Amino acid sequence: MAITLNSGFKMPVLGLGVWRMDRNEIKNLLLSAINLGYRHFDCAADYKNELEVGEAFKEAFDTDLVKREDLFITTKLWNSDHGHVIEACKNSLKKLQLEYLDLYLIHFPMASKHSGIGTTRSILDDEGVWEVDATISLEATWHEMEKLVEMGLVRSIGISNYDVYLTRDILSYSKIKPAVNQIETHPYFQRDSLIKFCQKYGIAITAHTPLGGALANTERFGSVSCLDDPVLKKLSDKHNKSPAQIVLRWGVQRNTIVIPKSSKTKRLEENINIFDFELSKEDMELIKTMERNQRSNTPAKAWGIDVYA
Repeated sequence: MAITLNSGFKMPVLGLGVWRMDRNEIKNLLLSAINLGYRHFDCAADYKNELEVGEAFKEAFDTDLVKREDLFITTKLWNSDHGHVIEACKNSLKKLQLEYLDLYLIHFPMASKHSGIGTTRSILDDEGVWEVDATISLEATWHEMEKLVEMGLVRSIGISNYDVYLTRDILSYSKIKPAVNQIETHPYFQRDSLIKFCQKYGIAITAHTPLGGALANTERFGSVSCLDDPVLKKLSDKHNKSPAQIVLRWGVQRNTIVIPKSSKTKRLEENINIFDFELSKEDMELIKTMERNQRSNTPAKAWGIDVYA
């Protein structure tokens, strides 16, 4: 099942995020995922595992497990490389051992001090103050992203963590419209206005943290997982599916793309098995009542500055 992007390319509605995957386990996990049927993988320079992910892809291609054209591969431009878009993209391609990317995203709408291609340094200085690069506009960064498409290095380009204001702004100056906006959205943080706005103007939504962070963000950010909510337990019993499967199915039925992350083969198998049932209109309305406007992925806990303030 796939969504056709405004670039004309098809993007599978379910993918696998590789954030915080153990480098020593990545190859086996990704090969297992491909065997299970995953064809969409979400990466980023800042995840610091592109080399290991690239080794997994190479083995998959070399052993004819899958062809390159069968996979949809995303990676992202980090904050410190906004002034070096083409070099950063080429660096990611080299690490991933790919000739082209299916999708390249601006990871965050902020440019920070550059420290070398692909080093993805912190946005903070030694005293914990955000080191912005005020000489680079988001418009300038986007026009460099557009060059990647013209060069054939990237098939589609997009944005990540953009709000309504910034998304409206990019529509005014882009020659190539963003194909995707990757944002956090889940039952506790539904963001209907932003999603409807993007979809109205032909920008697909990818939901990162689609399970509300579950255990990972509970430990890392102190978040509360939506998977323990009684509403999901009720729907889980009704459909004989896990709460995670209910949430992912809800995401797909909202016409969003979901990229859950898991390091357990059992969970990988569970997460991909969401296409054999459907939530009713009543089920969807019930999940609407879960809205808490609660962000789960909060960089402020790590960076010491609330970038969403």
